[in-house]
Amino acid sequence: MTHSLFYVLLLTAGAYCQWDHHMKDNRQSIVHLFEWKWSDVASECEKFLAPYWLGGVQVSPANEHRVVTEEQWRPWWERYQPVSYSVVSRSGDRAEFIDMVNRCNAVNINIYVDIIFNHMCGDGKSGYGIDGSWYDTTFNARDFPAVPYSEWDFNDDICDRNIENYNDEWEVRNCRLVGLVDLKLSKTYVRDKVVEFLNDLISLGVAGFRVDACKHMYPEDLEVIYGQMNDLVTPTFPSGSRPFIVQEVIDYGGEGISATEYTHLGRVTEFKYGRELSNCFRGNNDLKWLVNWGEPWGLLPRGVALSFIDNHDTQRSHGGGGNPLTYKEPREYKMAVSFMLAHDYGVPRIMSSYYFTDSEAGPPSHPDGSTKDVTCFDEWVCEHRWRQITGSSWFRKVTHGTGVDNWWDNNSNQIAFSRGNLGWYAVNNDAYAMDATIYTGLPAGTYCNLYVSSYDKDTKACVDKENVGTPSTVTVKSNGDASVYIPNNSNPVIVIHVDATV
Repeated sequence: MTHSLFYVLLLTAGAYCQWDHHMKDNRQSIVHLFEWKWSDVASECEKFLAPYWLGGVQVSPANEHRVVTEEQWRPWWERYQPVSYSVVSRSGDRAEFIDMVNRCNAVNINIYVDIIFNHMCGDGKSGYGIDGSWYDTTFNARDFPAVPYSEWDFNDDICDRNIENYNDEWEVRNCRLVGLVDLKLSKTYVRDKVVEFLNDLISLGVAGFRVDACKHMYPEDLEVIYGQMNDLVTPTFPSGSRPFIVQEVIDYGGEGISATEYTHLGRVTEFKYGRELSNCFRGNNDLKWLVNWGEPWGLLPRGVALSFIDNHDTQRSHGGGGNPLTYKEPREYKMAVSFMLAHDYGVPRIMSSYYFTDSEAGPPSHPDGSTKDVTCFDEWVCEHRWRQITGSSWFRKVTHGTGVDNWWDNNSNQIAFSRGNLGWYAVNNDAYAMDATIYTGLPAGTYCNLYVSSYDKDTKACVDKENVGTPSTVTVKSNGDASVYIPNNSNPVIVIHVDATV
């Protein structure tokens, strides 16, 4: 599909369609603050995200969930086992959620909520959710009185087993995903309860949703649900703004359901993106081939894609895996995330993790199971705070609206490109230094390399520079050329733009 045709389709699509992230101040990057408490998210919006050019936060599911008491620890996946649509979770209660949304909106940071409505909790369980709501799925019971849902609201009459064959489209959309009881979204009552929950969150000021497990739901049912959502609240968002929709569709190819079946409804997670870039920055594919990065690689059209290197599933080898780079390979990971933010493909989402060795383990917690306060670089990784990522996120903001121009490579693993005449990016992934004179497309001047330095806007100086050999400044001559030297060290990247001149 050509870009011009895609945008024509955007303009003529139904009102339920939404790809616009609504980020303010021309910000372009989303960060996933995985398993953060609402109070910590609010504080991060005010103290870091607002001054450091990030524009939105994907938060963990806000609904009441099952409490997994039969384990010695509280796994991360209990958040994905709904018990009711009460806005209470281990991240906080409804009042704390509202306070977070209000405080983040006040500093122009959007909140996008991870949403689950393909299923409720696991089969064969009973107990109380984190807000005290009873549930029972034992002996074929399907009792969720806090919604309420009963046995008539699930697909057990159609399929009473787990998914076994992912090449069978009917089975994937009607049977149970890893034992989670499957909601009957073809039923008006069930769809109405889902819409009621979504509209409640919209009324609280959220900007949109990441919709979990879309591959397991029929696009026709999602179309009805999205079409019944309310517009975003004013004056936080312009009148008539539709909720931003990101649909999780795991598609590496070779299965019965394709991500393209959902692109007419909203943005779709492009899982192949992180797999292919990780392969490149691990040195298994030359960077020179990224000259046509995007659709020619078999990726979704950039206007409907959400791009990411890793997410909470793939960094644990869940949900199809894909073996992406993660914080556990920091040098290559920073390079890949920086490239994602420097390139113009998709809407980028940055992962912000906690440290783990057990892939099932939940967030850092107290002995009673409650989540600890976030302390970045201690038990929480906070990749979004890494200098290499914040500087690249600023680059993404400044260069928005431009394409990839002035491509250069050494026919191997040294590449460079400009974003119009607003920014320039270069990376060396060879085993030897990059030493070349390259046309940058930028105006003459001296620029701060935001990959290894911070920038003081008041003094217009590079500060807090890392002594790594990679230059902290780059001088562009009157003809647009720059003499570039990048050793093959821990930070072999240059990120410069017109708003950070020395």
